[in-house]
This record gives sequence, structure tokens and C-alpha cells, in this order.
Amino acid sequence: MDPQNLTGTIQFLLLQFSEEAALEPFLFGLFLSMYLITVLGNLLLIVAVISDPRLHTPMYFFLSNLSFVDICFTSNTIPKMLYNIQTQSKAISYEGCLTQMYFSIFLAGLDNSLLTVMAYDRYVAICHPLHYTVIMNPRLCVLLVLACWGVSSLHSLMHSLMVLRLSFCSNLEIPHFLCELNEVVHLACSDTFLNDVVIYSSAGVLGGGPLTGILYSYSKIISSIRRISSSQGKYKAFSTCVSHLSVVCLFYGTGLCVYLSSASTQKSQSIAVSSVMYTVVTPMLNPFIYSLRNKDIKGALRILTGKNMMKAKSSEV
Repeated sequence: MDPQNLTGTIQFLLLQFSEEAALEPFLFGLFLSMYLITVLGNLLLIVAVISDPRLHTPMYFFLSNLSFVDICFTSNTIPKMLYNIQTQSKAISYEGCLTQMYFSIFLAGLDNSLLTVMAYDRYVAICHPLHYTVIMNPRLCVLLVLACWGVSSLHSLMHSLMVLRLSFCSNLEIPHFLCELNEVVHLACSDTFLNDVVIYSSAGVLGGGPLTGILYSYSKIISSIRRISSSQGKYKAFSTCVSHLSVVCLFYGTGLCVYLSSASTQKSQSIAVSSVMYTVVTPMLNPFIYSLRNKDIKGALRILTGKNMMKAKSSEV
């Protein structure tokens, strides 16, 4: 018997992490804590950048945009996962799954694009320091961010429209806690060849392209740093890139783990754990990486917390 097309009335099942009900309270508390840390950490970083005039520079403008995207990235998946754990449900509607998938692709692409723009900013700052303020003017910075949003939006829209043409039948179990594009496509009961071509082609262009740009920027940065005569000058130049380089390694490293685990194993728990690193852990660690290794950020946070403490004391008097 041919499978019946159920598209429009179907629900996907997010397998999440564990079949054991005893672990659900622990998982709920763990991911709620991680979500709150992610939101508060990135929000505090944004407020620090906005409130301190010394941080009104291209580097921190891009950083605040990255923090905003990280808040949205986790908010797209974690609240739904917490709701499903609390209600002991694995279901997500067809429309809800497509919406979550659209924003996951959009925000991941936006993260990738912003990291590339930040690498270009570091390249100009170190390789062309005398022309930095002229090249990285406010107009160019805004245009670069708008370009990131535009390209990521079109990329996500393309994949979403490609999924809409597919028909779905039964066996709609996704071994993730979110609707991941590749998993959703391969649950379809219609031909997915064109979708696969688009997925791999866009991954090569919009994934490999930015990574190539980042590697090229850092190859030029390293060459410039090596030409600096004093060791103190080399350290100062490289220290401005350490935080960004750490975030890049974390972003691409965890993203690579997700796709390698998806390709090498069909165990839902292994794939879900790898996805946590990419979608939850990375956005949570980003503000800590930048604040712990950046004197300007730490100074702005001290000023910000000092002002809040003074306001609290004055309200008590």
C-alpha cells in the first residue's frame, strides 16, 4: 500500500534526549539555567556596549549584534523544549516545525555572517591601522550588518520554500530537540533530490565562503603581526583577536560536530547532545569569552554594576 500523504494535518515528534522520565526534572532545570544565563549574559553585554561611549566602535557594534542574535537563537528552540519536557509531550505542529526551522537557519546563518564581518574588522584594524576609521565608518558598518540580515533571510526563505513543496506521510520522528533542516527533509515521502542539491550547494557557498574569508583575514593578520618588531606590540595586536578567534573556533567546531554525528550515527541521543553544543552552549559562552578576555568590556561592566548599586542605595535612603 502506498503511504498516504498527511501533509497539513501531521505533527512531528522531537525525540529530545532521554526516554527516562526520571531525568526530565534534571534536564528541565539544566536547560532553564543555561537559557537564563545565555539571555542575561548577552543582554548585559549589549547594555554595557550601549551605555559606555568608549565602546561605540565597529568591533563592539558587531559584537552587540552577535549577542542579540544569540539571544534569539536560543529563544527559538529552548522554550519549546522546556514546554515539551514540562508537559511530557514530544509533538510539534507542521507549521510550528517549519517556523522553527526557518528561524534556526536564519539565525545560524546570521551568526556565521557576523563572525565573518568581525574578522574583516580585525583585519582592517591590524593590517591597515592608519586607515581604520576611514574604512570602517559607521555607514559601512550598518551596511555590512544589513547585508548579513538580508542574505541570511533569503537563504532561510529559500530552504523553507523548498520544504513546503515536499509531502510527508508517517514515521515523523526527529532525533533532535529542534526541527533541523536535513532531518525534516529526509522524513518526506516525496523525492528530495532537489532539496539535497540546494542544501549542499548553499552549505558550500554560504558556509564555506565565510569560513574562507575568516581564514584569509587571519592569514593576513598573522603575517602583519609577525612583521611587528617588539614582542609587546605583537602581544597587543594578537590580544585584540583572541576573543573573536575563540568564538569562531567554538562556532565552527560545535557546528561540525553536529553534522559529523548526524552522518556517522543514527542514535537520536548522540545527535541531540551534539546539537546542544551548537545551539545552546556556544551562545551561552560567547559573552563570557568576550568579557573575560577584554579589559574594555570588564571596565564597562564594572561601571554599569556600580551605577546600579548606587541607584539601589539611593532608593533605600
